[in-house]
Amino acid sequence: MEENMRKLYEIKVEKIIKNLERNNMRGVYLKNKGELTSFFDKNIKTNETVSTGGSTTISELDIISYLKTRDIVFLDRYEKGLSSEEKEELYRNSLLSDSYITSTNAITEKGYLYNVDGTGNRVAAMIYGPKKVFVIAGVNKIVYDTEEAIIRVRSVAAPANAIRLNLNTPCTKTGECMDCQVDDRICNEYTLIKRQNKKDRITVIFLPENLGY
Repeated sequence: MEENMRKLYEIKVEKIIKNLERNNMRGVYLKNKGELTSFFDKNIKTNETVSTGGSTTISELDIISYLKTRDIVFLDRYEKGLSSEEKEELYRNSLLSDSYITSTNAITEKGYLYNVDGTGNRVAAMIYGPKKVFVIAGVNKIVYDTEEAIIRVRSVAAPANAIRLNLNTPCTKTGECMDCQVDDRICNEYTLIKRQNKKDRITVIFLPENLGY
C-alpha cells in the first residue's frame, strides 16, 4: 500500500479501535498478514475447538491451511465431500466452538459491524455462541457510517459474492443489489452489531490491505 494511504488508514483505524473499546469490543492493527499467524498462535490455545465463517478474506490469507497445522479441533466447513446435512451439522456445532474466525462486510468509524448473510450461520456465531470471535478486516471494509455500510454491501459485497458463487441473481448482471426475490438470493439476514454484552468477546483484526468483498 502507498505510504500516505497507509498513514491515513492508520489514523482511521486508531479512531475505530477506540470506538470498539467503548462498544465492549477489542481492536488490533497488524502491520502485515505475516503477523497474523503469530497473533493466532498467542490467542488460540492448543486443543481449542475452532471454526470459521464463509469468507473470501480467510481464503485470500490462507487461514485454513494455518489452522490445519495447529493442534486444535478444527471444524472445517471446506472439507471435501461434505454432504449438505454434514455441513448443516458443522454450522450448528460451530456455535459451540471456543474460537470463531470470520470477516465482516463493513465496519463503521463508530465501530459497528454490518453484515448480510445468506443462511445466517456466520452472523449467528458472531452475535452469540463461540467464546471468542476474531473478525479479520482489510481497510477496504472501513466505511463512514451505517448508511455507507449498506451502500457498500449493495454495490460491492453482494454482487461480488453472487458472481463468485455463479448465482442466477439480477446483481450479477447489473452490478448492484436489486432486492430480488429469486431462489439464488444470498441477501437474507441483515445484522448490525453495535456493542457486545461480554467485553472483548469480539476482536477485530485490521490489516493494511484490500481483502475480500
